[in-house]
Amino acid sequence: GPLMIQPILHGSLVLTWNDKTIYVDPYGGAKAFEGIAAPDLILITDIHGDHLNAETLNAIKTDKSKIIVPQAVADQLPEQLKGKAVVLSNGNRITESGIAISALPMYNLPESADSRHTKGRGNGYILTLGGKMVYVSGDTEDIPEMRALKNIDVAFVCMNLPYTMDINQASSAVLAFKPKIVYPYHYRGQSGLNDVEGFKKLVDAGKANIDVRLRNWYPE
Repeated sequence: GPLMIQPILHGSLVLTWNDKTIYVDPYGGAKAFEGIAAPDLILITDIHGDHLNAETLNAIKTDKSKIIVPQAVADQLPEQLKGKAVVLSNGNRITESGIAISALPMYNLPESADSRHTKGRGNGYILTLGGKMVYVSGDTEDIPEMRALKNIDVAFVCMNLPYTMDINQASSAVLAFKPKIVYPYHYRGQSGLNDVEGFKKLVDAGKANIDVRLRNWYPE
């Protein structure tokens, strides 16, 4: 069946498939999710406030939700939500609500103990829905684990400096793993919004038949 994709804000999005609603890194407060069904699943990638956002989690309806998280996020969830947490570590896989969810690393290069995103703390995710594979990068650079991905149908790839990648790293990684469709997201950094049009040009120049879809992740 159809997969519906709704950009929300920055690194936050909603996926709807088979009457299931999935929130990824809910952020922006309850207002950002007005008119959208309450989540069956919530995926959280990392501990930073634009991913683990207690204000938004406390404002949205989570009565029926399971919250898929790495351990570092589980440790920092609001107390009333900790019972809903399902901890998933890098390299592991579970099935929830008929959706297979795999966790993979997301981290900065070169690896160091004091980097903004250390290996093993956060999760990127691959979801398998109706035979299609959807990849959510989380906050990462163009790590080997991303470049080695195969058979990805839809990818959400971050690109904001100095936290993750620039458009050259992001486009190089995308041309390596060749998703059928890619959405640049999470592209606000310290110097404003990244050049997603430039990213699209770099990917298109690679002639890999990748559909780059630009959407407004920063509504007024």
